[in-house]
Amino acid sequence: MGTLGRAIYSVGFWIRETGQAIDRLGSRLQGNYYFQEQLSRHRTLMNIFDTAPSVDKDAFIAPSASVIGDVHIGRGSSIWYGCVMRGDVNSISVGSGTNIQDNSLVHVAKSNLSGKVLPTTIGDNVTVGHSAVLHGCTVEDEAFVGMGATLLDGVVVEKHAMVAAGALVRQNSRIPTGEIWAGNPAKFLRKLTAEEISFISQSAINYSNLAQVHAAENAKPFDEIEFEKALRKKFARKDEEYDSMLGVVREIPPELILPDNVLPAKQTKVSTQ
Repeated sequence: MGTLGRAIYSVGFWIRETGQAIDRLGSRLQGNYYFQEQLSRHRTLMNIFDTAPSVDKDAFIAPSASVIGDVHIGRGSSIWYGCVMRGDVNSISVGSGTNIQDNSLVHVAKSNLSGKVLPTTIGDNVTVGHSAVLHGCTVEDEAFVGMGATLLDGVVVEKHAMVAAGALVRQNSRIPTGEIWAGNPAKFLRKLTAEEISFISQSAINYSNLAQVHAAENAKPFDEIEFEKALRKKFARKDEEYDSMLGVVREIPPELILPDNVLPAKQTKVSTQ
């Protein structure tokens, strides 16, 4: 960003601050007759009662997520965009290397009808798909919860078990190791294959690596973001065949190359000649 750009950015910042100050002044002048619109300032981490979230320094919490109250998130775990984890009337525990994907909801129950306390416990290297709902349940290490699935109070998903996308698991159900349950209400569908069990672990690793990329991107200052915009424009790539016809050789600067563990390896072209 050049000198002019910095100046414009600074002026815009002060105008916005001045506008808020004028609004407060006008509200005071109106006295008891003013209408005050409450401004919601989103907080990714929020205390409730006398408890505060505990998040490992190597975990990734997306800016639009909400982690509230008695919530513990372990090393290398990731809470993605739009997630809500509300540990108000009980606690939520997430192990290491686990991913809770976009728009999922994790809540707790103070107790069930028989008086059993129902926190939500999620183990290590667990994958919870987009828009899933977990309520007062237990998901053991290296289990998989599909997109849009709902786990009700008292559910236990054992290690290396899978809940299919869209499934509704009824209260106090237990899904044994090596099984996949599906449907509404969820029932035993079949045994998992060895490849599917391996996929559960690999899915957690993939998301852990991807979370590092998102964490780095979210940590970038404004100037760096603008600099990379200029780089991308300068080094924009066309189709390789199109470039070859024009005799153009384009290079990608190192700053814009993602780690190999995030993008699948490029397949090398095999010559048929």
